[in-house]
Order: sequence, then structure tokens, then C-alpha cells
Amino acid sequence: MSVLPNRDRQAERREATRQEIVDAAWEIARRDGLGAVTLREVAAMIGMRSPSLYSHFDSKNAIYDAMFGQAWTLYLAEMRERRLPEEPRRAVLVIAEHFFAFSLADAARYQLLNQHAIPGFTPSDAAYAPSVEVMGLLQETLRGLGVTDTADADLLLALCGGLLDRQLANEPGGDRWVRQLPRVIDMFADEVGLPGPSLRSPR
Repeated sequence: MSVLPNRDRQAERREATRQEIVDAAWEIARRDGLGAVTLREVAAMIGMRSPSLYSHFDSKNAIYDAMFGQAWTLYLAEMRERRLPEEPRRAVLVIAEHFFAFSLADAARYQLLNQHAIPGFTPSDAAYAPSVEVMGLLQETLRGLGVTDTADADLLLALCGGLLDRQLANEPGGDRWVRQLPRVIDMFADEVGLPGPSLRSPR
């Protein structure tokens, strides 16, 4: 007969409370912006006194840190589940489209992960670790497609980041810059010598 391990119910409750705090912080950030996240506002949202938050997070930046790590962990999990077409040029487009979809689905999350939007906030090594895994997996995937130079991978990130910044800054709910993605990936693919038919729509 197997014996189930003893559950640490206190640890489970503590983790559930931490998750509730992080969820509340995301709700505030999405509603009012990342800068609006305060210990007082988070505590009020979950029915907790502000001093009680310090038993879970010792500062507002610690909450941002948990948000940062959570978001990159989610993106990493999505990357691992994603299936790419065999044709290299189209595979790069799918990678870019996935990053765009993830980013545009949550502007506050994109700002926290990619724009250094919080003065004085630097993620901890633990929170930063999944983003390092994301970059490693991206570079490994690109090498498999024929993009072997790190500078070329950097160029792809810069092109996608530029389009995303324009989209979020000027037309958050639209697709004016999103529609440019096939053209931009074609230009990138031409530059680095990726084979395959053109991705852009004929004019």
C-alpha cells in the first residue's frame, strides 16, 4: 500500500496568498498602469491590511519581481508547446507572431518584461532565469532554422520590438504595425539568406 506524503497546508496557504497578491497587482497594473501598483492598493483589493503584506513580500519591487518571473515562465511554457512549420522563413514568422500575440494580449505585462518601465526595479536572478531560458531556446530554434549568427538573432528581436513599440504606443487595439510583420520577416530572411517563398501579400 502506497503512503501519500504529508501535505504542508501552511505552505500551500502561504503560496495561495502570494498568488492572490500577484494577481491583484496584475489587475491594478492592467487597469491603471504599472506605476499604480502600491502595497496599500493591493492590500485593499484582497481585503488585507497593508502591514500584513510584508509577511509575503518585503517591498513593492518584490511584487514586481514575482510578476516578472511569473510572466516569463508563462511565455517559456508557451514556447515549449509551440509547433513550427518546417519551412524556415515561415517558421520565423510563426515565432514572431507568437511573440506579438503574447505581447499585445497584455500591454502592462509587455511593459514590465521589455521596457524597464519601473524606475529602480531590477529583477532578481531567480525571476530573470526564465527569460534567460527563453533567449536560449529562441537562439537554439533559430540555429536549427539556419540563423546561426547571434547578431542576426539580435536584429530579429530589434525589428519585432520596434514594430511592437509602435503598435502599442499608437494603436493598442489595432493592427497597423502588426500587418507589417510578414514584410519585415521577409526583409530579415532575405538579409540572412533564409530560403522559402515570400511571406508578404502581393501588392
